[in-house]
Amino acid sequence: MTSDRTCFANDLQRDLLDRQAFTFRHQLLGHPALTLENLGRMIPTLPGTQVHYSKGSLQRSDDFDQAQKLHGNGLSIEETIETIRTSDSYIMIRSPQTDASFQPLFRDLIGDIEGLMRQRGVGRQAHSPMLYLFISSPHSVTPFHIDRYANVLMQIQGTKEIRVFPQWDERIVPSTVRESVMAQSGKRVEWKPEHEALGTAFHLAPGDALHIPLAAGHHVLNGPEVSISLSIFFHTDATRSLSQAMALNDLVRRRTGLPLGAVGRSPLRDAVKAGVWRTGRNLLAALRGRTAST
Repeated sequence: MTSDRTCFANDLQRDLLDRQAFTFRHQLLGHPALTLENLGRMIPTLPGTQVHYSKGSLQRSDDFDQAQKLHGNGLSIEETIETIRTSDSYIMIRSPQTDASFQPLFRDLIGDIEGLMRQRGVGRQAHSPMLYLFISSPHSVTPFHIDRYANVLMQIQGTKEIRVFPQWDERIVPSTVRESVMAQSGKRVEWKPEHEALGTAFHLAPGDALHIPLAAGHHVLNGPEVSISLSIFFHTDATRSLSQAMALNDLVRRRTGLPLGAVGRSPLRDAVKAGVWRTGRNLLAALRGRTAST
């Protein structure tokens, strides 16, 4: 296939980046970093802080962030990998690019993301990019949650259905909860089965990729095979500003009790909030630096 990209095919709807979920094709099938042999070698060598695993038969309403603590599978990571077809398990690897075999792939993905950002006009550099690798048993469920970054998920092996919900819909995730999750100040999203029809289902097979916008709620159901998928999370200039605006909203609400207008409704208001957040953070950093030097 002729492509001006290394990892992504040319069938992207780049105008939808940051705006809504869409699928396209990726070009990573057969990549040496993603073979079962390399994964089996690499995963046990990583620090425990990067490897999270739990049972796979979770409910959509379970706390995704606490799954490893609340729903352990009772196995070691080596046993989990060896029995992944039958052990009802879910493995999440944070920052696999700390292993040398993933570093070229990470650089290539960042290059493709930044090319899309420039074409879309939402910045030239991907902020805080990171990789996540997911390996899960047949029929595993990833509970309903939102991500703090924009995301491209690439299916490598097996199939899955991902249902993605509109990112600013107050019926699905109220703005006060969304902003708290983004600011990591204590609240978590709650799944309500009656909202299922408000989402859009995407069926992924090997070679398929899905863009999930910042803070768009979603849950996942794996097919009848072991699933391997890879995500790159990142901020564009636009999503970073939205994240900062949500952090300001959450901070003001917790400190003063004053409600601020929800983020995602007024680009101008969101930009002002993000500017206030950055100014305050920079001022605080400067004051801390002055105190340390005196």
